[in-house]
Amino acid sequence: KHNFPINYTIRVRQREVFKLSNISRMKLQEEGLDEVVLQRLWFQVNQGVLKKIIRVMPDRHPSRPYTAELERRFKDAEGVFVHSHPAEVFQQELPETIQDIWDCLTEEPDRVPESSWRLASPKSLLDNFCQTMYCLFSECFVSQEAQQDCEYNRGNVKFTLWAYN
Repeated sequence: KHNFPINYTIRVRQREVFKLSNISRMKLQEEGLDEVVLQRLWFQVNQGVLKKIIRVMPDRHPSRPYTAELERRFKDAEGVFVHSHPAEVFQQELPETIQDIWDCLTEEPDRVPESSWRLASPKSLLDNFCQTMYCLFSECFVSQEAQQDCEYNRGNVKFTLWAYN
């Protein structure tokens, strides 16, 4: 009664489905892409994702307290991230591919073309949140398991993303 229905999905922008494959693609497209740029993008993407999940989650859903705590910690981590880098880092121009994604994420929802939306389950969005977090912020985790390479398989090709080049 207080859970999401089976196969429940929410409407998100395509760019909000942020996976390891997106990171590997961006690294291939942008030679020498700075990890901090990807980390900034991760915060931008997942800020919206968390808000959407919480907005549709029933008040008495068993994961509601956990998700609310996750959002609180996310905001705290974002504050630490911002304060741990010089202001110039956030004022520098973003590479074109990253800027395009950023613009898509900040565009008013009613101005987003229908083709730019997709349906995703809250669970898959949170799985992507965690996988990409472990990849982009691996140095923040003490567990050896969390510090593993960020691997993504596509067909017979295996991409390995290193935390830092």
